[in-house]
Amino acid sequence: MAWLEKSKPVILILLISFAFSTINLLFKAVLNKGTNHLILITYRQLASTVFLTPIACFQGRKVGATLTTRILCYVFLSALLGGTLTQYLVLLGFQHASAAFCSAFVNMSPANTFLIALIFRVERLNLRRKGGKAKVLGSAMCIGGVLVLTLYLGFPLTKHLHSHEYINRARDAGSNASPKSTSNYIVGAICMILSSIVWSSWFVIQNWIGKLYPCKYSSTAFMSFFSAIQSAALGWAINSDPSVWLLRGKLQIVTVILAGVVGSGLCYVGMSWCVEQRGPVFTAAFSPFQQIFLVILALIFLHEDVYLGSVLGSITVICGLYILLWGKSKDTEDETLKPADLPKETGRTSLSTSCTIHVDADSKCHLGAS
Repeated sequence: MAWLEKSKPVILILLISFAFSTINLLFKAVLNKGTNHLILITYRQLASTVFLTPIACFQGRKVGATLTTRILCYVFLSALLGGTLTQYLVLLGFQHASAAFCSAFVNMSPANTFLIALIFRVERLNLRRKGGKAKVLGSAMCIGGVLVLTLYLGFPLTKHLHSHEYINRARDAGSNASPKSTSNYIVGAICMILSSIVWSSWFVIQNWIGKLYPCKYSSTAFMSFFSAIQSAALGWAINSDPSVWLLRGKLQIVTVILAGVVGSGLCYVGMSWCVEQRGPVFTAAFSPFQQIFLVILALIFLHEDVYLGSVLGSITVICGLYILLWGKSKDTEDETLKPADLPKETGRTSLSTSCTIHVDADSKCHLGAS
């Protein structure tokens, strides 16, 4: 069952991607009814804090790790990047563009994480090795797939085609789009690009936190708590009307609870574990599956059409994903390769590991067994 043990991070991160896609679809439905996105973030993080705090208290006693001021500062920064800013920018993008359009920008996360990890020396790049070349090629293909998803619509591939919808979407994507529609999509694209960069930075920060403080439930509970405070302060500064803080309707309540318990709670704990096991680049490399799952869910439940551009872009992203993961796996194998496994150079003899060489003050060598 060794293969199952190695596949646990892959299976877990795929389930997390599916959960995020479902939550994003619910958020899009709630935002269409005019709910304030900062209020949604605040209640989501509060639900996550309430859910994780008892588990963190019980789990923390077993681990016995010490929570220092330095770790709290890292967790506060992690909450700002991964909890507050990322979700704020994502929901702001959802307000200006469609969910499928916005989710395509999540595919930039693997390439962004790889570049940020290079800057902070979390990842290494050696272009002389096959693994290093594969990392660069895979990241470039992920970015290329995002460009295809964003810039090329193509013709619909599904049977339930609505001609007027296809014409309107093609017109909005082309040069004859109305100024309002074009500006909305530009704002949405800028928000999603920024959110992808911030989200990628969170993976690097989380990698540091995992090494300093192994209590994943406790760190995630603190992150949710800090994010709730940050979102509430920002939301109150923008709109101090108390009436906007009331949740109306079952859909809003269910979305907030599901997003808090599953999204900000279990999913963040799972991602922290994956970062600890395989690193930030591996975890971020599965972000493109969120867009793929969201397209499938929208096709089933919202009866949206699937277009050629989405298929071509998704295929390009997946190919880039596997090339990137292969490159990382290849580099890991090269780093863990023992010197005894390396090919011996011809024309040289090697000494047995049981022998030692002593050099005295008169520069005379004495060979003896150890």
